[in-house]
Amino acid sequence: MGSVTATVAPPTDANVTLWFRTFSAIAVSGFRRYSTYRQAAIAGVVTNTVFGFLRCYIFLAVAGTAGTAAGYDRAQLATFVWVGQGLLTVILLWGWTDLADRIRTGEVASDLLRPVHPVTSYLATDLGRAGYAALARLLPPVLIGPLFFDVYLPTRWATVPLFLFSVFVAVVLCFGCRYLVNATAYWLEDVRGPMILWTLGSGVLAGLYFPLRFLPEPLQLPLWLATPFPSLFQTPLDVLVERDPTPTQAALVGLQVCWAVLILAACRLVQRRAERRLVVQGG
Repeated sequence: MGSVTATVAPPTDANVTLWFRTFSAIAVSGFRRYSTYRQAAIAGVVTNTVFGFLRCYIFLAVAGTAGTAAGYDRAQLATFVWVGQGLLTVILLWGWTDLADRIRTGEVASDLLRPVHPVTSYLATDLGRAGYAALARLLPPVLIGPLFFDVYLPTRWATVPLFLFSVFVAVVLCFGCRYLVNATAYWLEDVRGPMILWTLGSGVLAGLYFPLRFLPEPLQLPLWLATPFPSLFQTPLDVLVERDPTPTQAALVGLQVCWAVLILAACRLVQRRAERRLVVQGG
């Protein structure tokens, strides 16, 4: 006799419209939830701006008198830094423990009884959060940086829409990675260990601390193909500064999409296995 999970089945063709309306409502509620933390947003903008100045001066010093470093010119490095400071909160590499906290307290049981799959519900909320962050945390660094540094402006018509799509995929992909890290609480209960590993690994391997093109070339291709980390942060910024030809940019974004689909599928698989574990434990 097959096992029965607590979450609902995927939507059928008859209720796709209702599914999208529900997804949109959850995303809007996520936007409203995070928009209430206005003082935290202001403090975060100030912090990101200060670190933007520090990082920009460091990268420009790396470029030195040659004016380039790893194929980036000074303007591209400035854009990489300032847009990256804004994207840090939009993509949100760290700081999300909602699922792990609810697993630890047992409140996750109520999530499993709702008519929306937990992965879908948390994803919609995260997209709402990212929408607010794009307005409150991305725009200020993007506007402040050009006042003090020469920045790079895209010259190809396809760059801006490709960048926006790349950022959207990066948000979805990063959510999936964070969900998997949080889901370890189903088995470990205390996720501080996985969280520390995720924080250290994502910061270095995603291109937050330095562009991954600074690494030796033999390491770059395996890092891009074997891990999702470069697709979280490095790829959107490389697209914006036009580090590669347009076909290469499109291929990198396509790789992003593949990783996002794979990670979301893994989230659903892990969630299903976790529900079976809860049933076995009498949850």
